[in-house]
Amino acid sequence: MKTLLFLLAFLFTSFLAHAQVSPEWIRYQTISPDGNTIIFTYQGDLYRVSSSGGQARQLTFHDAHDYMPVWSKDSKQIAFASDRYGNFDIYRMDALGGPAERLTFHSNDESPFSFSHDDEFILFGTVRQDLADHRQFPTGSQPELYKVPASGGRVDQVFTIPAEYVQVSDEGNVMVYHDKKGGENEWRKHHTSSITRDIWRYDAQNNQHTMITSFEGEDRQPLFSADEQSLYYLSEESGNFNIHKLALSNPAVNEQLTDFSTHPVRFLSIGNGMLSFGYDGGLYTMREGEEPRKLNVTIRTQAKSNPDKYITINGGVREMAISPNGKEMAFVARGEVFVTSVDGSLTKRITNTPEQEQFVTFTPDGKGVVYASERDGRWSIFKTMKTRDEEPFFYASTLINEEALVQDDVDNYLPSFSPDGKKLAYIAGRRTLRIKDLESGDTVDLLTPEDLFHMSDGDKYFTWSPDSKWLLADWSKLLNNSEVLLLAADGSERINLTESGYNDSTPKWMNEGKQMIWFSDRNGLKSYATSGRSQRDVYAMFFTQDAYDKYRMSKEDYKLMKEVEEASKDDKGEKKDEDDEAEEEIVTPLEFDWEGLNDRKARLTIHSSSLSDAVLSKDGQKLYYLTQFENDMNLWETDLRTRETKMAIKLDAGYGSLAWDKKMENLYLLSDGRVSKLDLSAGSSTGIEISGEMTYDEVNPTCQERVFPGSEARF
Repeated sequence: MKTLLFLLAFLFTSFLAHAQVSPEWIRYQTISPDGNTIIFTYQGDLYRVSSSGGQARQLTFHDAHDYMPVWSKDSKQIAFASDRYGNFDIYRMDALGGPAERLTFHSNDESPFSFSHDDEFILFGTVRQDLADHRQFPTGSQPELYKVPASGGRVDQVFTIPAEYVQVSDEGNVMVYHDKKGGENEWRKHHTSSITRDIWRYDAQNNQHTMITSFEGEDRQPLFSADEQSLYYLSEESGNFNIHKLALSNPAVNEQLTDFSTHPVRFLSIGNGMLSFGYDGGLYTMREGEEPRKLNVTIRTQAKSNPDKYITINGGVREMAISPNGKEMAFVARGEVFVTSVDGSLTKRITNTPEQEQFVTFTPDGKGVVYASERDGRWSIFKTMKTRDEEPFFYASTLINEEALVQDDVDNYLPSFSPDGKKLAYIAGRRTLRIKDLESGDTVDLLTPEDLFHMSDGDKYFTWSPDSKWLLADWSKLLNNSEVLLLAADGSERINLTESGYNDSTPKWMNEGKQMIWFSDRNGLKSYATSGRSQRDVYAMFFTQDAYDKYRMSKEDYKLMKEVEEASKDDKGEKKDEDDEAEEEIVTPLEFDWEGLNDRKARLTIHSSSLSDAVLSKDGQKLYYLTQFENDMNLWETDLRTRETKMAIKLDAGYGSLAWDKKMENLYLLSDGRVSKLDLSAGSSTGIEISGEMTYDEVNPTCQERVFPGSEARF
């Protein structure tokens, strides 16, 4: 009997554990003015819970994202933002739940800040009415303040200036808010600049705005104390976002009330003397003079839709790599790696993980697909191989096997094989360019944390020389400029090739390694202090005098030289055979004419523009570049002999990248999440329609392999 009771108790406890969850990432928590209830956002829905914690009650059950709730002064209603009709509008509902009423209908996103002192209006921020000659037009980073009746009706403008997280005094004659001087990300930490937020006070009686704080960092989200003689607010004055308090009579002096050091304090609110806020995804309350208290919150809910579904993989492509044989293309979509035939008729999913994969490439022999994956909390590099020798293509293979190439205690990503397949270059620890000998396992670091800073995953760039002995790399030690480095793969040499003081980036080896092209903003529109747009040009540097001399030949001289070369071949009776083909695979070590190297440069484009990518033709005589002059991007062509420039293909595309296959016979464009094959002779573009679907399961991301008739896509 005891055993039976124990089993029943165990099963009941297990049922409860699965029926409720303890939310790990509560956001936009706000306490009611009476201090009894806290409403918060969790996974796109609104919940309410007692200010002492406990079981939370779900208020919204919508597929849309509901967030940023604010309370009415009487604690009976809430307003919130929801994207139920495409963009975020203002909604109002009873604080106990029930239907939500839509109050705004504009096409721009809107964010509620507070109710008016009498609960008649809801104050919110959005971009609506900038005049064309106003300094704020047409940026979305400078919103205005508006109000809408809580019962619905006409929207009126309150301020033409950005005023966010507005709070209104009990009498309605004073408002406090923080400003927004520029487009800096709201979630950025440790930010000091001329556009950090400050707290202001607005007196309606004399129509006067007064700056209250002047700290060089961030001051945000002011709240009135109960007697309205002081303000609580969030500040990074201690180096981390914490709660501070100042007296309005002497705002120069403030008191720090919390001392969190690891993560920022967010979402500050107050009700009946109790402060509520978020820290590290948790829900906290605190009264002044007491220690912060984390609330235990549990949620009972159910799925709003089926957790598993079939989704298309035609589109949403983030990166691509063409196989060495030119017959396959690997790409990343929805954080997974796929391989498709270049006509898109057959597609195979290579990875099936809940984590994201990026930075896909092929091994030089085309037998492996290599990528980085963010598993176990860090990036590692993996390789997938076909298991059966009789299956030559990934997209039609039935069995594949994955193995780890680089996996240790730091982040490793951006894998790139040397053309001879003997070495692997990658970024280790986010700030080290490392070369690994695949046979011995030995490594050498070409750039270290002393050379590189880190901003985001994949923010480095490097590329191998054809002879596998050198690398070209972007080098950005400062935010306001970058250089192109030539690095010996054994770590013996490092040469700065550009040294312009502007942004020089994205070098590419050309002409069998005898020259490079790169992009530079030294001409045209410049972005100073990393602010504003810039225009770039394509430049070339020639590593040998012979290559430079050939580039400078006139059209007639170059034509004569080619005719002489062809006649010489005919006189010798040269005819390619299998031995000749084998000899063509032998790569000659590169030679550099160091003397006069900096003088052997040329600007290839005749006009600076919003350049996206560029490549040379196979014979090196034409430059093809993706750029924008007025509206969308198109492919342009410049004859490097005559300087004749024209639009090669009208694409009307977004920002994208260009890639040749290994033989430089087919040019591919990745733009707007789709891959196209460009026909340069016909001046046309053909989209590659990737055929297939994938099973997506939110609860159990690992699913059984499934074959869809017609597409042969296997998952």
